[in-house]
Amino acid sequence: MSRPSTNPVVAEVTERITRRSAATRAAYLARVDAALGEGPARGRLACANLAHGFAAADEPMKAGLRANRKPNVAIVSSYNDMLSAHQPFRDVPEVLKKAIVRAGGLAQFAGGVPAMCDGITQGRAGMELSLFSRDLIAMSTAVALSHDMFDAAMMLGVCDKIVPGLLIGALSFGHLPTIFVPAGPMTSGLPNGEKARVRQLYAEGKVGREELLDAEAASYHSKGTCTFYGTANSNQMLMEVMGLHLPDATFVNPGTPLRAALDRAAGERAVAITAAGGEPTPVGHLVDGKAIVNACVALLATGGSTNHTMHLVAMAAAAGITLTWDDLSDLSAAVPLLTRIYPNGSADINHFVAAGGTPFLVHTLLEHGYLHDDVQTVSGRGLWRHTREARLDGDSVVWEEGPRTSLDTEVLRPADDPFAPDGGLRMLAGRLGRAVIKTSAVRPEHRVVTAPAMVFDDQADFLAAFAEGRLDGRDLVAVVRYQGPAANGMPELHKLMPALGVLQDRGQRVAVVTDGRMSGASGKVPAAIHVTPEAALGGPLARVRDGDLVTLDAERGLLEVDLSDADLDGRPTTGRAPSDAEWAGTGRELFSGFRAIVGTAETGASVIRPLPAATQEASVVQPV
Repeated sequence: MSRPSTNPVVAEVTERITRRSAATRAAYLARVDAALGEGPARGRLACANLAHGFAAADEPMKAGLRANRKPNVAIVSSYNDMLSAHQPFRDVPEVLKKAIVRAGGLAQFAGGVPAMCDGITQGRAGMELSLFSRDLIAMSTAVALSHDMFDAAMMLGVCDKIVPGLLIGALSFGHLPTIFVPAGPMTSGLPNGEKARVRQLYAEGKVGREELLDAEAASYHSKGTCTFYGTANSNQMLMEVMGLHLPDATFVNPGTPLRAALDRAAGERAVAITAAGGEPTPVGHLVDGKAIVNACVALLATGGSTNHTMHLVAMAAAAGITLTWDDLSDLSAAVPLLTRIYPNGSADINHFVAAGGTPFLVHTLLEHGYLHDDVQTVSGRGLWRHTREARLDGDSVVWEEGPRTSLDTEVLRPADDPFAPDGGLRMLAGRLGRAVIKTSAVRPEHRVVTAPAMVFDDQADFLAAFAEGRLDGRDLVAVVRYQGPAANGMPELHKLMPALGVLQDRGQRVAVVTDGRMSGASGKVPAAIHVTPEAALGGPLARVRDGDLVTLDAERGLLEVDLSDADLDGRPTTGRAPSDAEWAGTGRELFSGFRAIVGTAETGASVIRPLPAATQEASVVQPV
């Protein structure tokens, strides 16, 4: 299938990532290829080690592992029965095991990883563990795979930090072919826009807790991923466009025959992509520079979660690839916005699927040269495979040509008729540092705000000021600082948004500037987030005072304060991050070491150090 030439910006960004990453990628691939050359590790285990590895297995599984003739697939899952997105994974391992055995392989449940819900922990101490949980999940994945019993792996995860953590962990075992298995979104409930309206009414005191709880329960109402386009659904989109899901597997509702058929097909495919299956597809080779750029493009074209300005950087680093905010910014300026999914519109993820979903999105982005087609996927070579729709044929899944036109242009559009010419994710820079802003849900008239600062060291202080009426009738930029990874784990600060939305709707000019996060639910109020360097490390936010004139200009990419460099730098810092003694309770004290070593938001906010470059610089630029 012929494809147009690659968009010049996409091509240039890909090429500079290749140059920048040559040494670290070479070092990573050398490690992967060394492990591949050694063959399945369990064949080299001492007898006592191997006996431990199959002691609990039933026959004929035990005999199969002992003989070392069939590929053994590890299953790693984030299942728990409290979280709607992960509850559907309860029975999936057994389904996968049966499918793998039928395909001629063996399977063992290798381990579980933690999965926490940001929706439950919003505004609470548990949210301060959320970002750190990504690297803990990566480590837990590595522990699960560390027994060296496996020829391939299957990762069961959905939300926020879980999927990036699983992929980072899997890339440490880059010689293993790896398939990600999604759970799918819940069916549509109360529209997200109506939920947001009730939240704002509650913030104004116009409805009570019962009315608010009724609205929330009607929105989050069943098994599956939340239906708005936050980090969870952004994760799933990225895994498909990176080629780690089966085609069109991403947004099929749980509990349906097609979902079950896709799970079985994933198990069968896991066997096929092992060396014994004849199509060896190591995940370390699959996740290359072009796959990372494809993920960035898909994120931007869909107005996805700002959390991925950190997660994508961290995932790329795990494969020896250096991705920067400037790469994302340049891609965002070139990639058109093709979807309107809440909070970037009124539709939910099920409406997106009905309009043509991922198959049409991939088709139109390929057709106009925004995606690299010449990549490896778990289904074979070529991203064009993800332009096909999954359909049931009896109890099996088949793939047919997907839609070539959008079925609802209010939700999903072709690349030559976009909602906006850019991806709605922009970088800001100035005297207050570097930051990210998601503009796709912010109206143009609200994208430039110059107003006096009101400084808060905790979102609870901001909410108290709002409740007391101290924010009424005034333009302001809320500077909410000491919320970065080294300060308190970089929590999401969604509780700010209903109050800020009230002020904006009253006609006040408002914005928020923070070294914390807002994630995929960033809404209509302009928010400069992930400010780096963060206040806890002496960043400029630590020297901002009430009344300083702050400018957030999303059009020109500016984050400024009306002070000279000398005046700002000469001020003492005020406020502080919590001490270790104060940052305790809800398990936070167990993560105090993470705060001491975590990297900056711009480098992925990770406690995992990047892979060192090869001893000798690569003399020839190798594809990444």
